[in-house]
Amino acid sequence: MIPISRLLLVLVVALTVVFVSLWFYFRAGERERLAEQWAREQPPLPEHTHIENGLRAYEGGLRRKLILGVYVVPLALVIGTSLILNSL
Repeated sequence: MIPISRLLLVLVVALTVVFVSLWFYFRAGERERLAEQWAREQPPLPEHTHIENGLRAYEGGLRRKLILGVYVVPLALVIGTSLILNSL
Protein backbone atom coordinates (compact mmCIF):
# COMPACT_ATOMS: atom_id res chain seq x y z
CA MET A 1 0.00 0.00 0.00
CA ILE A 2 2.90 2.38 0.70
CA PRO A 3 4.36 2.16 -2.85
CA ILE A 4 1.02 3.04 -4.46
CA SER A 5 0.66 5.96 -2.04
CA ARG A 6 4.07 7.28 -3.03
CA LEU A 7 3.22 6.83 -6.69
CA LEU A 8 -0.04 8.73 -6.26
CA LEU A 9 1.72 11.55 -4.41
CA VAL A 10 4.30 11.95 -7.18
CA LEU A 11 1.53 11.70 -9.78
CA VAL A 12 -0.54 14.41 -8.07
CA VAL A 13 2.48 16.74 -7.98
CA ALA A 14 3.20 16.11 -11.66
CA LEU A 15 -0.46 16.55 -12.59
CA THR A 16 -0.56 19.83 -10.68
CA VAL A 17 2.30 21.14 -12.82
CA VAL A 18 0.42 20.02 -15.94
CA PHE A 19 -2.81 21.61 -14.65
CA VAL A 20 -1.19 24.98 -13.97
CA SER A 21 0.62 24.95 -17.31
CA LEU A 22 -2.55 24.15 -19.24
CA TRP A 23 -4.52 26.71 -17.23
CA PHE A 24 -2.17 29.53 -18.25
CA TYR A 25 -1.91 28.28 -21.85
CA PHE A 26 -5.68 28.12 -22.41
CA ARG A 27 -6.28 31.43 -20.61
CA ALA A 28 -3.67 33.14 -22.81
CA GLY A 29 -5.34 31.76 -25.93
CA GLU A 30 -8.75 32.93 -24.77
CA ARG A 31 -7.37 36.35 -23.85
CA GLU A 32 -5.89 36.67 -27.35
CA ARG A 33 -9.17 35.56 -28.95
CA LEU A 34 -11.12 38.12 -26.90
CA ALA A 35 -8.67 40.90 -27.84
CA GLU A 36 -9.07 40.04 -31.53
CA GLN A 37 -12.85 39.95 -31.13
CA TRP A 38 -12.81 43.37 -29.48
CA ALA A 39 -10.63 44.79 -32.26
CA ARG A 40 -13.00 43.43 -34.93
CA GLU A 41 -16.33 44.39 -33.35
CA GLN A 42 -15.38 47.50 -31.31
CA PRO A 43 -18.05 47.00 -28.61
CA PRO A 44 -18.93 49.96 -26.35
CA LEU A 45 -16.95 48.47 -23.44
CA PRO A 46 -13.27 49.30 -22.98
CA GLU A 47 -10.94 46.53 -24.13
CA HIS A 48 -9.75 45.49 -20.65
CA THR A 49 -13.35 45.24 -19.38
CA HIS A 50 -14.39 43.16 -22.38
CA ILE A 51 -11.46 40.79 -21.83
CA GLU A 52 -12.06 40.52 -18.06
CA ASN A 53 -15.75 39.72 -18.55
CA GLY A 54 -14.98 37.15 -21.23
CA LEU A 55 -12.29 35.45 -19.13
CA ARG A 56 -14.57 35.31 -16.09
CA ALA A 57 -17.21 33.52 -18.14
CA TYR A 58 -14.61 31.20 -19.72
CA GLU A 59 -12.82 30.17 -16.52
CA GLY A 60 -15.69 28.26 -14.89
CA GLY A 61 -15.99 25.77 -17.72
CA LEU A 62 -12.24 25.60 -18.19
CA ARG A 63 -11.63 24.70 -14.55
CA ARG A 64 -14.19 21.86 -14.62
CA LYS A 65 -12.80 20.41 -17.85
CA LEU A 66 -9.19 20.62 -16.69
CA ILE A 67 -9.90 19.04 -13.30
CA LEU A 68 -11.72 16.18 -14.98
CA GLY A 69 -9.14 15.68 -17.71
CA VAL A 70 -5.98 16.26 -15.71
CA TYR A 71 -6.78 14.84 -12.27
CA VAL A 72 -9.82 12.57 -12.27
CA VAL A 73 -9.22 10.46 -15.37
CA PRO A 74 -5.49 9.70 -14.87
CA LEU A 75 -5.85 9.04 -11.13
CA ALA A 76 -8.87 6.81 -11.70
CA LEU A 77 -6.94 4.85 -14.33
CA VAL A 78 -3.92 4.40 -12.05
CA ILE A 79 -6.03 3.37 -9.07
CA GLY A 80 -8.22 1.08 -11.17
CA THR A 81 -5.22 -0.58 -12.80
CA SER A 82 -3.56 -1.01 -9.43
CA LEU A 83 -6.65 -2.61 -7.92
CA ILE A 84 -7.12 -4.96 -10.85
CA LEU A 85 -3.48 -6.03 -10.91
CA ASN A 86 -3.33 -6.51 -7.15
CA SER A 87 -6.42 -8.71 -7.17
CA LEU A 88 -4.92 -11.13 -9.72
